[in-house]
Amino acid sequence: MSEYNTFSLQSAAELLASKEASSEELTQAVINSIKVRDPELGGYLSLDEEGALAQARAADERRSSGEAGVLLGIPIAVKDLLNVEGQPCGCASRMLEGYVAPYDATAIARLREAGAVFLGRSNMDEFAMGSTTENSAYQVTRNPWDRTRVAGGSSGGAAAVVAANEAIAALGSDTGGSIRQPASFCGCVGLKPSYGRISRYGLTAFASSLDQIGPLTKTVADAAILTAEMAGVDPMDSTSLDADVPDYLAGFTDRLDGVTLGLPTEYFAAGIEPEVTALVHQAVAAAKELGASVKEVSLPHTEYAIATYYIIATAEASANLARFDGMRYGSRHSDGTDPISLYKASRQAGFGPEVKRRIILGTFVLSSGYHDAYYGSAQKVRTLIRQDFSAAFEGCDALISPVAPTPALAIGDGAGDPLKAYLNDILTVPANLAGLCGLSLPCGLTKAGLPVGVQLLAPPLGESVILRIGHALEQVLMVPSYESRGVHE
Repeated sequence: MSEYNTFSLQSAAELLASKEASSEELTQAVINSIKVRDPELGGYLSLDEEGALAQARAADERRSSGEAGVLLGIPIAVKDLLNVEGQPCGCASRMLEGYVAPYDATAIARLREAGAVFLGRSNMDEFAMGSTTENSAYQVTRNPWDRTRVAGGSSGGAAAVVAANEAIAALGSDTGGSIRQPASFCGCVGLKPSYGRISRYGLTAFASSLDQIGPLTKTVADAAILTAEMAGVDPMDSTSLDADVPDYLAGFTDRLDGVTLGLPTEYFAAGIEPEVTALVHQAVAAAKELGASVKEVSLPHTEYAIATYYIIATAEASANLARFDGMRYGSRHSDGTDPISLYKASRQAGFGPEVKRRIILGTFVLSSGYHDAYYGSAQKVRTLIRQDFSAAFEGCDALISPVAPTPALAIGDGAGDPLKAYLNDILTVPANLAGLCGLSLPCGLTKAGLPVGVQLLAPPLGESVILRIGHALEQVLMVPSYESRGVHE
């Protein structure tokens, strides 16, 4: 088997540009890897082998006619909630079983124009509701580093296939940490762009004021390349930002002189596993050696972030998923004698337990008599959380912290205890509430050989800052990849 599937996006682009290999050969190498590894890993819900190879051949034709481009002919995976014309978009739910996307999401359209090849659909927690990918209606995605552990979520499939070299890169979405946390668990890079940086048109909505599309990649540079291609204002999304997109790679350096990093004291509190804390502190020490200065900062309203997030997110989920009733959208699971019985039967059969739980919570906090007490109050606390970040950024360029309190959990560890799973999001949800950008990159392995990620946060539209810092750290941390550890087949 060719080892082209192990290449980073940048390396694969150089391979294609030099004509050492064709896009068809690169794509076939990735497909071969998927066929060997994914039956055990469960990272893909579906593979569009014929379509991907056809796209690869078209990319080769474009290149032979003189066209060039870093993404031309690069095979990537797509989380199962982004519409790719001609491919399923089921959100890992029985409710959307059989749905095939009739159009491209804006992010997909921009990547398609650049020549990217779309391999297939990566597994996820149903409708992006979960942090382990155990809530998929179809299968559990296993962590490549330890098949008894979860890959994280909700973009667990995307993170797992990138880490296991079943894709050159992947697209995910981050509503409360769903890119950054699985990237940390699987030992790859994950970027949550600022809210509005990338159009959400064509993304199946979970919580519209929190959702953001972003890349999962093998290197920070690869994340920068994909983000730059997808970013920019879109008339199809009124929340997209009309702001210039920098050349992120042009700002990369090997030093961090003049950079000030903030260390949030609340992100190193009780509950963070000692090995995680130690590895993140090693990354902080590495940043200092590169010339950065570090200071402690406070985010005093962090303790309210989980409650705030799970009120706002479930409220918006309740509204967004109301249309999936078997009549307007979604699978119809009963002929029914009246609309109400049809709605009940379709939603009962179509949605899984976690989705039902969040719809019920969201409907409750929006209900008459409770709206102001819960949803209204949560919006006020959200403002306080954003003000905390604004104050912290007055004295530093970026914040550095753990991504999650623990390495990857054992499969089934959180079963029957949703509160435990919710609390594990404590270090990622604040960035979504505040609309910040955040980057997760590997900073080391535990004694058990599990990856741990370090998180970098910057103000809105500060992607260039965290990408530059992340790239410099990546060069010195030199965390082994899944492939180089020799733990694969």
